[in-house]
Amino acid sequence: MELVLGIDGGGTSCRAAVAGPDGAIIGRAKSGAANIRTDLTGARANIVEAARLALIDAGKDPALIPEIPALLGLAGSNVGTYRQQLEAILPFPRSIVESDALIALEGALGQADGAIAVLGTGTAFMVRRDGEVRTVGGWGFLIGDQGSGGRIGRDLLEETMLAYDRIREASPLTQALLAVFRDNPRDVVEFTTTAKPGDFGGFAPMVFEYAAKGDVVGKRILARAVSDIEASLDVLNLREADPLCLLGGLAPLLEPRLSQKYRAMVRPPLQDALGGAVAMAVRRFGPGGGKAHD
Repeated sequence: MELVLGIDGGGTSCRAAVAGPDGAIIGRAKSGAANIRTDLTGARANIVEAARLALIDAGKDPALIPEIPALLGLAGSNVGTYRQQLEAILPFPRSIVESDALIALEGALGQADGAIAVLGTGTAFMVRRDGEVRTVGGWGFLIGDQGSGGRIGRDLLEETMLAYDRIREASPLTQALLAVFRDNPRDVVEFTTTAKPGDFGGFAPMVFEYAAKGDVVGKRILARAVSDIEASLDVLNLREADPLCLLGGLAPLLEPRLSQKYRAMVRPPLQDALGGAVAMAVRRFGPGGGKAHD
């Protein structure tokens, strides 16, 4: 094993890193979304593109892709047969697909005990205790991902339509959102016809911005998101001394809104999910590796 690839793919982007057998990263790159449940073909294309660009960044020939094993942590891999479908069409000589939460846990804690909350376009929660891993959530945008950027953005669209129909009060936030769609509620509906979780998540920053100004609708949406996040954390049964790492693009925005109980547990991650994918790749593809899953 001369080189390995670690890949972190989610609903917004796909990141790849090339590393040597010691785990030292020599090249990185980023491409488009790689949620294999919502778009398997598009995810495959973005995975290969990220790997290609990472090799270029490392000063290596992209034609080496068929010679480099890859460990991939991907959104959407925890349900159905998407994992197996993707592994069958990837160009790498060996491919191991894991959940994006598992590589995040590896990156944040190494192989130590503790918990993570992935707070991005989607949400997922994972705890490791005495070597046993338990996952909560991660069921996808339609029936899960409570507290996520995707759901926060979707909630804003819903609140805006309710305000338009005068079922609930309007606010500067709902008015600003409607203005994005030329004050035409039919354009809002049309957007939702083809929108993916990342598209909904694109509106989440507006919610935080207006909530910080005291907007009643923004505050209500975020209060619901925080309540959902803490409900998931509650069932992890964390001990007071357990480290809790908050990961994902919304983590810095949501952490101050958590209760004191959970804020006191928060610790910085050892490294990010991409680093976790690389560490797992080195362990799994190196001497003594070969297991399909941790």
